[in-house]
Amino acid sequence: MSHAYDAVVIAGGAARRLGGTDKPALTVGGRSLLDRVLHACADAARTVVVGPRRPTYRPVDWVREQPPGGGPLAALDAGLRRVERDTVLLLSADLPFLTAATVRALLDGLDGALTGPGDGVIVSDGRDQPLLGAYRTESLRRELALLAAEHGRPANLPLRLLTDELALRRVAPADPEAARDCDTWGDLASARSRIREHGRVLNEWMTAAKAELGIDLDVDNALLLDLARDAAHGVARPAAPLTTFLVGYAAARAGGSAEDVAETARRAAGLARRWAAEAETGAEKGTAERGPDAG
Repeated sequence: MSHAYDAVVIAGGAARRLGGTDKPALTVGGRSLLDRVLHACADAARTVVVGPRRPTYRPVDWVREQPPGGGPLAALDAGLRRVERDTVLLLSADLPFLTAATVRALLDGLDGALTGPGDGVIVSDGRDQPLLGAYRTESLRRELALLAAEHGRPANLPLRLLTDELALRRVAPADPEAARDCDTWGDLASARSRIREHGRVLNEWMTAAKAELGIDLDVDNALLLDLARDAAHGVARPAAPLTTFLVGYAAARAGGSAEDVAETARRAAGLARRWAAEAETGAEKGTAERGPDAG
């Protein structure tokens, strides 16, 4: 389903359990926590990051809450002033395993919730995570206005004062890792270890490398790995990285789409298999010519 939405990413806070470290700038898999969150909501019409300016892999709108360090409600109030769409995705900047699939599930869930009464959809994995949710923009503005009328301004007020007044639908994350945040050094160490586990490390690396190189392309990792194997076994081990480089170059010249990568990889794999077949045929003929007792 297609959605037009804006995203507000809360990237301030004191990070007291991290000794005041700039938490969104900490890295997991070579990418900052903030960049990992920004990657998950890359299709937002507008992304507003509330907090001190930092380098990011893609352009965003920067704002500061008033006063700086004034808490999540103050940050939300500042972010909403830049939002234009009727739907807003609200995220914290410390979710290392947030994915576009989780974002899509929240937005799809919001569409379902809005067929009847409902102000938003949040992730709940035993604890509510209002900074991992999709909301009706007008609902958030309404409750913030009521809180401002009652308390003067939203600074230093708990987020639950707002969420308790909203009709929220709670959903469990399809991937439990998506709701994992990093509040302590132990959380960070665990996340860094998790991405290096077998079955995850290659996808994590490819995602990080594409982001670093500015490549927005779905790559069939298995296809490229099969090509590298065929080149290493059928030609010579150093042929594997060199062949995959040539495939990338040829695919870029052909247009650079995922289909271009797949087609050039198939052609190169076919060539490597022909090399391997020739080597096997040559070895068999050599043995036949020398005779079974040769040697």
